[in-house]
Amino acid sequence: MKSLSETWFAEGRIDFELKKYTLLAYLQEVNRYFNDNKLYPQLADIIFHYNNIVAFRENKKYLQEQFPKKLTGLQLEKLQLLYEQMIEDDELMKELEDIIHYSAARISKSISTGTEIYEFVESSISISPVGLIPLDTREGYFFLSSGSTRSIRLYHYRLSIFEKHDEKYRSIKTQFLENRTRSVAGTYEQIKTELIRLKKDLPNPAVYAIETTLSYPIEETLLPVAKRRLVKVIC
Repeated sequence: MKSLSETWFAEGRIDFELKKYTLLAYLQEVNRYFNDNKLYPQLADIIFHYNNIVAFRENKKYLQEQFPKKLTGLQLEKLQLLYEQMIEDDELMKELEDIIHYSAARISKSISTGTEIYEFVESSISISPVGLIPLDTREGYFFLSSGSTRSIRLYHYRLSIFEKHDEKYRSIKTQFLENRTRSVAGTYEQIKTELIRLKKDLPNPAVYAIETTLSYPIEETLLPVAKRRLVKVIC
């Protein structure tokens, strides 16, 4: 999917109609993915753009603090320069404010659509431990099953916790291992035992079963939502 640039609203000609149709074309494509129940990376992308334009409108310094990793120094310099120019040009500032006001409302509507799908998927997911859970749950495995099939996707996960500006942030990295079929001879407990036997570097892993009756796209929806739910359970 072709995304908007981080500074799309401030690039080129500052014209309301031009920016309006640029945004609508982008959101039309985003909503097409949402209609197919595909959330990521579209949902994260539009949330970024919403925060970006609101931050620029409210305070250019806040923009720099909020997105130090997303925006390059050159882009930040461009935005700050533009901001200073706008202050001295009432007509240009009014045009940009109209663009931002309109864009924020339209993007917010798409975010609501994506959020509704996210919350519906999240509410359908159940997470349960497989066997005993060790004290250290920062690394382990999870089994993801969806729909009415017996197919199970096996993943390794590693959770990282870091602090920034006196706040704790959590990130989870996952690696797909293989597909399995759940059966009498292939229960969650038996699969866990086999993983421990084969992977000596993780002798006492935390293992979770993540299940949902939904048959939504795995990579674009179920897996990202499941990962976020798992972080909540672990932390």
